[in-house]
Parts: sequence; structure tokens; C-alpha cells
Amino acid sequence: MMRSLYSGVAGLKTHQIKMDVIGNNIANVNTVGYKSQSINFAELMYQTSQSASGPNTTTGTAGTNAKQIGLGVKSAAISTAITQPGSSQTTGNPFDLQLKGDAFFVVSDGSNRYFTRDGSFNVDAVGNLAMSSNGYNVMGWQVDETTGKIKKDTVSPLKVLSAENMTYPPEATTRAYVSGIIDKNDPDVTSESGKIMNLGFFDNAGYAYTAKLSMKATGVNGEYSVEVADILDSNGKSVLSQFPDLKFGSTVNVPNPQTLNVAQGYTANATSVTYEGVTYQYADLFTDDAQATAAQKQKIVANAYGFSTYEEFSKLYGGADGKTMGDMLAEGTIAADVIGANGELSVNGKKIQGGIVKYNDSTKLIESVNGLTNNFTLDLDFGAGVSIPNGPFATINIDFSSSSNYDAKGSSTIGADPGDKNGAGAGRRVGKMSGVSIEGNGMIYAHYDNGQTKLLGQIAVAEFPNAAGLEKQGDNLYAATLNSGEFDGIGVDVTSSGGYISTGVLEMSNVDLSSEFTEMITTQRGFQANSRIITVSDTLLEELVNLKR
Repeated sequence: MMRSLYSGVAGLKTHQIKMDVIGNNIANVNTVGYKSQSINFAELMYQTSQSASGPNTTTGTAGTNAKQIGLGVKSAAISTAITQPGSSQTTGNPFDLQLKGDAFFVVSDGSNRYFTRDGSFNVDAVGNLAMSSNGYNVMGWQVDETTGKIKKDTVSPLKVLSAENMTYPPEATTRAYVSGIIDKNDPDVTSESGKIMNLGFFDNAGYAYTAKLSMKATGVNGEYSVEVADILDSNGKSVLSQFPDLKFGSTVNVPNPQTLNVAQGYTANATSVTYEGVTYQYADLFTDDAQATAAQKQKIVANAYGFSTYEEFSKLYGGADGKTMGDMLAEGTIAADVIGANGELSVNGKKIQGGIVKYNDSTKLIESVNGLTNNFTLDLDFGAGVSIPNGPFATINIDFSSSSNYDAKGSSTIGADPGDKNGAGAGRRVGKMSGVSIEGNGMIYAHYDNGQTKLLGQIAVAEFPNAAGLEKQGDNLYAATLNSGEFDGIGVDVTSSGGYISTGVLEMSNVDLSSEFTEMITTQRGFQANSRIITVSDTLLEELVNLKR
């Protein structure tokens, strides 16, 4: 039988295999992350009818070459263009990822690890980041609970939307600062209520409150008192009375010697105030009776001396013992050395729970707080006896060092903000997850509506000494082989070799249709030529058979 028949058959088979490779490439022209393949041919084998001989000096004959007849062709290798990147396709899906560089995503079916360039991921029902096509988990590194940083250990499934990640815990406010200008010519500063600064803060459960801080001129140039005027909840309701142990700064005396005369329509003595013919005894000031409620009687006493609220009036102090009006009225009398024959009061100033802020006359910058020149802060301490069922509250350290006493044309700009100048200690309400982002280095962050972010993990990638040696497994997956190099179970940071991850983008197939169709033409012609070898060889055999006619 003619050897050319078998050579032709071998040629047909190898060209069929090449067409299979070309067909598979074209079929996957739109497959995400597909890497095109190519096939190389090699001579099959040779039949030697005469071996080569060397020159013979004795006989003078020359050497002859070997006589070998080839027996066809075979498939030498099928190579994958695995390091040639495909084009980019923008999807807008934040979980669609494209790898730049020669690395591979690491995925797992629960027992085996595979590698892929297909970055079309989604989040499953339990929050795992997984391949959209087959549900294999995307592997990476977890966050160390102690340090809050990535722990580059053995890769494990990345859980993005777990229950514990859906919210960010609240935090009580611990720091605040006062900044801006307090102008001595501001009418608010010299008023009874003072210049009000609103300080928002949170308790440990994330409930929001507002502390209204009142800053007033003391009558001494450059000195201002500051105290808590009220505390409001998130609905604007006053809850100051629910903090029985509230302390702000320290108890300080604000000196302001003056005489307060009884207002028109009122009469007063050491034990009572009379208004519209009704006498109100100080001893009965804190109990409801047929005449009026305790609050009404307290307001009448305050109004008798020109104050709109009893709270402000009760802070006045005078006399040899330095008791406040509130102390004396609680005893049912006013000290004899404080009240005059016509009911006028001789007061030395006001005793407050707060602080005295002093500004330098020359520089107009802060000089001291409660006499201290090295500590410009006051603590707002809510104490243990809080009747509000939310909280507990943290002590808030309020820094006044950024305030000044310049001329602001009668309009103070001073205000209070939570946190220090860098925002630390501001506190926060509980946060709900508002989104997830993946950085170029593979780090996954959750974003919350309270302004916080949280590191959830990092996508690890695999690199191989010979990526072309990976074995295709279908479903856009590869498996490590002895010739590709083994995966160490840990992986590498994608940026370690200059690569990065793009979000909202997928890597498409790297198949070049123009090249594939050109290869298809040459393969078709090669197949035709080999079929002609068989046809002609058959004709020769037919002629041989016909010799017997």
C-alpha cells in the first residue's frame, strides 16, 4: 500500500484538528476573558531506506546522504495566548472587574481552587462575592479584627454583604471645639440669654442631641462666661432636667457687683414677694398650692427683679456667706446683708456651672480658661444619673483655643462643632450601608450613610511562572499544572507586579477574527491538498490493479 495514502490521512487529521481550534476561537469571540489558541504541526516520523555514509579514502568514493521517506504530519502543540490582553468592555456594574497584568482571579467551588480572567462577579444571597456564571466564590484576604488591616493569609471566600457589614455601629461624641470671633459689641453677648452656640452630639446608641452653650460678657474686658443653657433631643424637646448630675467645667463665680431694685408693681422683703395683692412666701416657692404652681411662683420672684427665668435669677450670689439666691430661697429667706429696706438686692455676681474664657487684651487671642493658661478646654460631663433611657453618654472635651475676641462689627461668628479640628471624636449615629467599592489594589470597602467606611477584605490574585502551562477547565476556568507552577494558597497583591483592577469593566476575548479567517483559508487549502494526495494515490493503485486485465 502506498505510504502517500497514510501521509494524506495524517494531513487530513491534523488539519481537522486545526479547524477545531479555529472554530473554538471563533465560537468564543465574545466570551469574557477567553484566550485564543493556536496549533503547531510537526513531522510525524520517517522511514529510512538507506542510512547516510561517509567518504571512503581507501576506495575514493564520496559519502551519501540518508534516504528517508516521511510518513505524514502530527499536532505538535496547542498554545494559548494567555498573556495577550483582550479588549475592555464597559458595563457600569461595580462588581464587574478587569485585571490589568498577567495575574488571575482565584475562585473556588468549595473544594478545589481555580483561576480565571473572567471578572463578571455578583453577590449571592448570603453576601458572598461570586462568579456570575457558576457561583464559584471569589477568594481573597480577610480583615484582622484586632488591627483592622488586611491579613495576608490563606485565601478564603470574600463575604461582602454579611449581616454585620450592613450597619456601622454608633459612637458617642467625646470631643468638640469652639471657633470663630466673639465680639464684645455684639448685643447678644451682653443680653440675658447670651450668645447661643449649638453643639450637636451623640450618645453611645447614636441618638442625636443639641447642647445650647451660652456665652456672655462678664463686665470685665476680655472675659466671657460660658455655660449650658439647655439640652434638646432630636425632636427639639428640652431634656436638660433629665441630667440631674450634669457638670460643665466647674463651679465658678462671675463677679459683677450691682444692686437690683424691685420692679414696679412688686414689693419684696427677706421672706416674700407680693404681686397684685398676693404674697408669695419663699418657703412655699417649690410647692404647688391654691395660689399658683411652683413654676408660676418662681417666675414671679424672678420677674420682681427683672429676670425672665428663675434659673437665671437663682444663680445670683451675694452676702458674706456667698450663697446663691437659689440657695437662700430654698431656705425660705434672703440673707439680711443682701436685701435692703425697700427690697433691693446687693449682689456680687453670678455663680455658674461652666467656665470663664479670657482673651488677651493685646493679641485678642485666648489667654486662659478658668484661670488655666495651659489648658483651654472644658468638660461636659453628663454624670451617671441620667433618666433618658437611650444612652450612656460620654464626657465631651470642648476646646476653646480656636476662638478669638476681634472686632466683627457687632456680629459674633463664634460657634461649636463636634470632634476635634481633624474630626476625631465627633461621634456618629448608626450607619446603613449605602454602597460598596473595590479599589485598584483589590481592597473592598463598604460605605455608610453616616459618613463612615469599612474595609471588608481584599481580592487576592495568583501569578504563575508559566501561565501558558495552565490547563483549561471550561467555564472560563484554569487549573494549575506541574508545568505552570503551583499556587501557594496565599496569592499576591495585584499591584505587586504593576497590575491593577478596574471596576465596571470586563476583559473580552482576545480572538482576532482577521487572523482566524486567514488561518481558516490556509487550513482549508491544506485540507484540500491532502485530500488530493489520497485521490491521486488511489488513482495510482487503480492503475496498478488494472495491470492484471
